[in-house]
Amino acid sequence: MSQTRIRELIVTPIAFGDPPLLNSNGVHEPLALRVILRLVLEDGTVGLGESPGGTARLERLQAAAKVVAGMDVFDTTAVAAAIDGALLPTVPSSHERGWTTSAVEVACLDAQGKLLGRPVSDLLGGRVRDAVPFAAYLFYKWAEHPALDGRPAVTDDWGEALDAAGIVEQARLMQERYGFRSFKLKGGVFPPDEEIAAIRALAEAFPGQPLRLDPNVAWTVETSKYVARELDGVLEYLEDPTKSIPGMAEVARDSPMPLATNMCVIAWEHLKPAVEQNAIQVLLTDHHYWGGLRRTRELAAVCEAFGLALSMHSNSHLGISLAAMTHVAAAIPNLDHSCDTHYPWNSADDVIVPGVLELRDGEVRVPTGPGLGVELDHDKLEQLHRRYVDSGMRGRDDTGYMRRIQPEYELRLPRW
Repeated sequence: MSQTRIRELIVTPIAFGDPPLLNSNGVHEPLALRVILRLVLEDGTVGLGESPGGTARLERLQAAAKVVAGMDVFDTTAVAAAIDGALLPTVPSSHERGWTTSAVEVACLDAQGKLLGRPVSDLLGGRVRDAVPFAAYLFYKWAEHPALDGRPAVTDDWGEALDAAGIVEQARLMQERYGFRSFKLKGGVFPPDEEIAAIRALAEAFPGQPLRLDPNVAWTVETSKYVARELDGVLEYLEDPTKSIPGMAEVARDSPMPLATNMCVIAWEHLKPAVEQNAIQVLLTDHHYWGGLRRTRELAAVCEAFGLALSMHSNSHLGISLAAMTHVAAAIPNLDHSCDTHYPWNSADDVIVPGVLELRDGEVRVPTGPGLGVELDHDKLEQLHRRYVDSGMRGRDDTGYMRRIQPEYELRLPRW
């Protein structure tokens, strides 16, 4: 049989450490979930992929594993169609199916690059930059996960950040450790005036450095307009201040700054109404839910045609996802803003061998080795899989975790 045929797709759920990061839905739990893919070809070549975790996505990836065996790793269109066909009866949303096809496509591209001896960025048309800029992702956070249900407190070395001074100190640590030259604050946690004060404190502490604020739709339209006026000339853009394309369009009509999203435009069918209503000026791409690296490259071209600027969204992730993000960002000419990444919060539990991916001077150099250019740490994978099994955790629930610690907590969006 041809060496390019897929022998099997091994799907491994894992759990890794996550700090108590606050957001508009509650707080991150002590563990975060991902799924690691190993796409094994007939000749033994292995392509790596990484996906967000949780029971639903794990089951879809396991369904994909049953249909891709025997297919040619270079025929990614047919691979995606086969996965679509397997999921379509129970997963009608093309957006939700895209989470699965994306993870498998990344593994296919990694394997292709290894067979050809070329980096994934070459398979996407070649890199236009040798290093990809990333922003420091700042969070309000507790000093520790408190002791709960017999579990001891879980500390970290980032410390508490519950006010403007704490956020500035966190930003200093991020810059010290990784050299970041731009900063994003996850808001929607405290009343808007407190978060405005934190942004102004960052502007004073880091003059001339690009700043952005993301309250994850915690504000009404009127509050969003107020914050935009207050931070005019301070933010490079305001991300998802309010919900829905019509809501964002209403804010945009009076906003002195660009609006960005990774929430109201997350599928191809959302682009047309967003452009028609001028709801956003910056799109945060994410290959995990736009259908893969090639589809992300296509999305960038569509955005260029309609005058939408580009950045890149992130969720809690590990090094395989960071490598994939870096390769596709390197191949996009119109990358207008530094990309988001949670990697500093989660890198201590990575499943890849250290040494290839490094955040330095606020950038990640594009790996030049074959495929994604990263190597799996099998011992670490087994350790994190065992943690997943032992934890009993099968989904993310920021709100539920917050209520276990603060029973009076109420999720309300918008909150202000």
